[in-house]
Amino acid sequence: MQVNVSARHGTLQPGDQELIEEKAIKLRRLYDRINAIEVTIDLKQLDKPVVEINVSAEHAEDCIARAEASNVIAALDNAIPKVEQQLRRLKDRKTGNRSAAHKHVESAPLSDDDE
Repeated sequence: MQVNVSARHGTLQPGDQELIEEKAIKLRRLYDRINAIEVTIDLKQLDKPVVEINVSAEHAEDCIARAEASNVIAALDNAIPKVEQQLRRLKDRKTGNRSAAHKHVESAPLSDDDE
């Protein structure tokens, strides 16, 4: 799995990139078919940086979340729950909607009136 962290219109503080990668890798515990995670930090407005997380998974559409806050880490902490919710929904759609096959459906027992 690849984790790419990039910054637009500026550079990250030392140590921020490693912290962002650590938090992004934890998304894998929710859905194990994740191929790549891209985190883009837009530093155009220094007082309100915008963090965008793009998670690519096998056989599914990308999960994308954006958040802004007073600093980069706070914006990241706001964006991660949004992506987590999307991944949980994706996993539920992929695994939870399976219905029982026709041969496994139990039939109701016949009562005395039916015989």
